[in-house]
Amino acid sequence: MEITIKESAMVRPAEDTPKRSLWNSNLDIVMIRYHIPTVYYYKPNGSSDFFDTGRLKEALSKILVPFYPVAGRLGYDENGRLEIICNGEGVLFVEAETTSVMEHLIGYFTENSQVLRLVPKVDYSGGISSYPLIVLQVTKFKCGGVCLGVGIQHTLGDGAAALHFINSWADTSRGLTPAIAPFIDRTLLRARDPPMPKLHHVEYDPSPALKSASKSQSDDHKPSIVSTFELTADQLNTLKAKANVANANGGIKYSSFNILAAHIWRCVSKARGLSADQDTKLLDPPLPPGYFGNVIFTTALIAQAGDLETESFTDTIKRIHEQLNQINDENLRSAIDYIEKVPDLNTLVRGPHTFRCPNLVVVPWIWLPIYEADFGWGRPIYMGPGNVAQEGKIYILPSPTNDGSLTLAARLEIPHMKSITRLQGIWLPIFDADLGWGRPINMGPEKIVYEGKIYIIPSPINDGSLLLEIRLETFTSNYMRNFLGILTIISYCSDWSRVD
Repeated sequence: MEITIKESAMVRPAEDTPKRSLWNSNLDIVMIRYHIPTVYYYKPNGSSDFFDTGRLKEALSKILVPFYPVAGRLGYDENGRLEIICNGEGVLFVEAETTSVMEHLIGYFTENSQVLRLVPKVDYSGGISSYPLIVLQVTKFKCGGVCLGVGIQHTLGDGAAALHFINSWADTSRGLTPAIAPFIDRTLLRARDPPMPKLHHVEYDPSPALKSASKSQSDDHKPSIVSTFELTADQLNTLKAKANVANANGGIKYSSFNILAAHIWRCVSKARGLSADQDTKLLDPPLPPGYFGNVIFTTALIAQAGDLETESFTDTIKRIHEQLNQINDENLRSAIDYIEKVPDLNTLVRGPHTFRCPNLVVVPWIWLPIYEADFGWGRPIYMGPGNVAQEGKIYILPSPTNDGSLTLAARLEIPHMKSITRLQGIWLPIFDADLGWGRPINMGPEKIVYEGKIYIIPSPINDGSLLLEIRLETFTSNYMRNFLGILTIISYCSDWSRVD
């Protein structure tokens, strides 16, 4: 993909803003210290001023006044603690164009994907005070579509804070006053004096290392790959039915996240081929709104891979449900105090070592308003991460059409990803919904709405065969015969382990 940079400018607040140092909470300091890339895609609406960059920059300059820390830079106080220096130096705004087609990039996370070129690359070589905390790029495609690429330094805020800023910028572009003003003071999350942690917070312990007895022989960094998995509303309901049937006498209705996180944890542990006594940690970061900063309280569960493989699906859900139920104000205050007592907070900073095999982090964006960024030309047709940087990280993304479907974007080691895509029935136990009178004899989508979509459905008798349900444009008879011939060849290949 060839991208031409038309203009690059630093946009500063439209008015004078407070010049001060902003104290960071412990939760800000332990965050990953680089820019998190996200991309928004917009279809043209026929307007002559579609995504006018002058209008966008004017609105950006205005919204930087109440969100003044965004225009600052990182620094250190006299004690060496990371802080935000509010100096109004501004954010980077890049205008670009490309001859590529937007549809070719939407939702792609592969290694050769060009998506990251839609977000400005940050040069970290000059030190933490040298780069803007937010970088933005508007790329116009030959088809008329536009991508807004965003990179937000994680110390500045979490996903909810980032969306608060972007959506407020969008409201300002439309001539509206943002509904919620940012609350800048981070001392709300200051540790108690003296710190009084009531619990041992395993979520801040070093993640379990890979045991040599497993199929992988070391915990050294290994090549990984990103894949996406689509879950329709029907498929998600199947998982829910399985969980609720198994728990019919338990009286607990599990949330969609509990069910899906349990399913992912079990599947990934099995695909990794971990030894039965291998400890594996699941990290869950919820993102509550209403505060400009990081309010990600990490919850961690540790279980042996053998237990995850042998216990029931419902038992795994219970692990997650019970852990999340322990989260309350005292637990969260205890976590802040626990971090306060760590001599060197740099040892707690999240990174690749936190998530990689045999561990896993599930990042749910399903409650975030990721499709609300309407700058005056309509909502985005897609929004998601620019990439999945760390092995062992999985994003859960909602559908832009609000049809109840979900997308999982996951990075795993290459052999583990191949395993998870080949294991029969591991991703969706679609025939396990036994309500007391036997398993279903068939289950599948009611219809295929979109042309070009193909469902691969396992056999209900688990004989290794697969059913392909396809929706395509109307072919001439010759083209259809050729297509059916290809399917016939595929159907004869029963050894799926040979298919890459």
